[in-house]
Amino acid sequence: MNLFDMDKTVSEIQPDIYLLRNFANFDPIKHALKIILKQAPPRHMHTPGGRRINAAMTACGSVGWVSDHNGYRYSRLNPQTQQAWPSMPETFQQLAQQAAQLCDFEAFQPDSCLINVYQNEQGMGCHRDENEQDMNQPVVSVSLGMTATFQIYGVSKSHKPLALDLFHGDVMVWGRGARLMYHAIKPIRSNPHSVLGYKRYNLTFRKAL
Repeated sequence: MNLFDMDKTVSEIQPDIYLLRNFANFDPIKHALKIILKQAPPRHMHTPGGRRINAAMTACGSVGWVSDHNGYRYSRLNPQTQQAWPSMPETFQQLAQQAAQLCDFEAFQPDSCLINVYQNEQGMGCHRDENEQDMNQPVVSVSLGMTATFQIYGVSKSHKPLALDLFHGDVMVWGRGARLMYHAIKPIRSNPHSVLGYKRYNLTFRKAL
C-alpha cells in the first residue's frame, strides 16, 4: 500500500541529489509525529564547542543523533530521559523507503529519523551528515510546515551554494557521489503554514548503524 504519491516526478538537482515536490502527504504521518514529540520532546543541543544549535531536535528509531561536549554521535538512549527513543512508525519507514526507491536506492532500511524543529528566523549552518557507518546508504529529508531555503554547497564549504526553496511535503534524497555533500538551511523568514503555523519540521532518515 502506497501512502505517498509514487507518481511524482523526480528531479535530479545535481548528480545524485534528487527532489520530489509535494511527495509527503501530511495526513498519514501527523498523528505519529505528534506521539513522538510527546514521548521525546525536542530540545536544543549544543555543539562540542558549547554553541547552542538553533533548531530543537528529537529522534525516533533504534538510535538518535546527539551532540554535546563529548562530540557528535548516535545513541540508543535519549540523553534527556535516559530512555530508548520512540520506535519508528511504519508510516515513517514507508515514506523514506518509497522516496529512496524512486531515486534508485532500492534497499534503504533507515534505523534513525532525526527530527529538527525550526521556528521563524532559525536556520542550520553548513555541515554534512558524516556520523553514519555505511556511506552507501542515502539520506532522505522531508520538509513539513514553513517554507525554507536549502543550500547545496557540494564537496566543499567554500563553493557558492545552490539555493533551493523547499515547501511543505517536499522530499530530498541524496547519496552515492553526493552522500557527503555540504548543505545548510538559511534562516527562515516565511509566512506561517496553514496548519503548522510558524514551525518547520524536518524529518531526516538515515541508516546509522
